[in-house]
Amino acid sequence: MNPLGHTPPLHRSTLCRLLRLSIFLLLSLPDSKGKAIWTAHLNITFQVGNRIISELGESGVFGNHSPLERVSGAVVLPEGWNQNACNPLTNFSRPEQADSWLALIERGGCTFTHKINVAAEKGANGVIIYNYPGTGNKVFPMSHQGTENIVAVMIGNLKGMELLHLIQKGVYVTIIIEVGRMHMPWLSHYIMSLFTFLAATVAYLFLYCAWRPRVPNTSTRRRRQIKADVKRAIGQLQLRVLKEGDKELDPDEDNCVVCFDMYKPQDVVRVLTCKHFFHKACIDPWLLAHRTCPMCKCDILKS
Repeated sequence: MNPLGHTPPLHRSTLCRLLRLSIFLLLSLPDSKGKAIWTAHLNITFQVGNRIISELGESGVFGNHSPLERVSGAVVLPEGWNQNACNPLTNFSRPEQADSWLALIERGGCTFTHKINVAAEKGANGVIIYNYPGTGNKVFPMSHQGTENIVAVMIGNLKGMELLHLIQKGVYVTIIIEVGRMHMPWLSHYIMSLFTFLAATVAYLFLYCAWRPRVPNTSTRRRRQIKADVKRAIGQLQLRVLKEGDKELDPDEDNCVVCFDMYKPQDVVRVLTCKHFFHKACIDPWLLAHRTCPMCKCDILKS
């Protein structure tokens, strides 16, 4: 502070940057009702020639309705050319030496609940579902209400196809599924504490910056113009209200990638120019901060 009691301009500028950062953090707080995501450690063992190979990796996630517990067994495929186990009469080629077994099933063709129930009725101790082709090792927590008594895990397509080809070649594969880590960045009481702190910070910095002389420079004017353009572009994007029968409500369709929640009837979604869609309440703050689609990085100003 100088002898006249005024804060130097550099400090004022820094404080106002903190104000913008605090407002951004407030807008970015996730919904406190968000579900926890539990990863799954898969200990995979198989024999090639005289060598026993073992792999351990955090390569899956438990389903939303799966019990969080350890399960193990031989990995077994559905019989026949179709690997999605959608037919209620699907059988599984269980090896004679296997005391317990885990069904390896392809995603698609029917709901996760149906697949898991088919395997459970045939005596599976757990179900591993691998994702669609072309999704790499992308996974998400499945919704499969009504199957709470059997462990269900999703793994990526690449890992699933690797296991599928090994078993089709006659390799005996066993897996131990262990409970991994919980991923939920913001628990409710942390949100409230952080919200209170940020709200107080915003109020203080807003009052402070409101008192200082406002002489916007070129970069400030440009940032304001871009923000105004982004708001205008957001307002021109299509809005939809989902209703019963819409394909977006199919349990096998992707969830909103911003909040991880499934879409429900009467949800308001915003459709971007790249045709990706998200909950309006999730994507509007995201676009204000990032300007791009969270999935394909399409810039809403350039498109």
